[in-house]
Amino acid sequence: MVQAPPDLKTIATETWVKATWEEFLALANNPEYAEGKFYYDQGYVRIEMSPLGSAHSQDHSIISTVIIVYAALKNIRIKELTNPSFRKIGLRESQPDIGFYIGDHFNFPPRNNSPINLDELTPPHLIVEVGASSFSDDIGRKRLLYEQLGIQEYWVINVEDNTILAFAVENQGSRLIEESLVLPGLKIALVVEALQRSQTEDDGTLTRWLMAVINSP
Repeated sequence: MVQAPPDLKTIATETWVKATWEEFLALANNPEYAEGKFYYDQGYVRIEMSPLGSAHSQDHSIISTVIIVYAALKNIRIKELTNPSFRKIGLRESQPDIGFYIGDHFNFPPRNNSPINLDELTPPHLIVEVGASSFSDDIGRKRLLYEQLGIQEYWVINVEDNTILAFAVENQGSRLIEESLVLPGLKIALVVEALQRSQTEDDGTLTRWLMAVINSP
């Protein structure tokens, strides 16, 4: 006999809380947390409800611009997903700020509002988390979660000081890198410079500078 999910009403947010998969699903469907970001790993759930300010949204936009412009100019096939949910049923789920499928050999995820089922589709090649209050967790437990999900590269943006920690993920572990492996030739230092320039330059000026740098010999 299938038991109904528990009727959970409140839970501590911004931290990892022990929960079954059924409890996680009940929370994810609870209207009280409709604006939250959800993560689940090894019997624990994390819900992030902190409001996102201008710094987070600006850095999110700049990172997206750099990646898409670079891929376009280098003729790299790419598909961007904003705030997607990636799910391994019964085991893990993540809802990063941005996910990218990159390269010649991937299928577009179904166009619907359901979590992307990683039992049916390959994991994204690149995940980006823009961290403010969540930065410590982004480089800690979430990094371990993404190692288990099987992505190839993981970036964490620290909005407090415009720095980036970029990790290559392989063999269920990760290591720091200075140049992207999924976007060959893209140096992380260039992405950091774009973040720094964005504090004083408008998006049009920044994009023109970025295109000139990428196109330079």
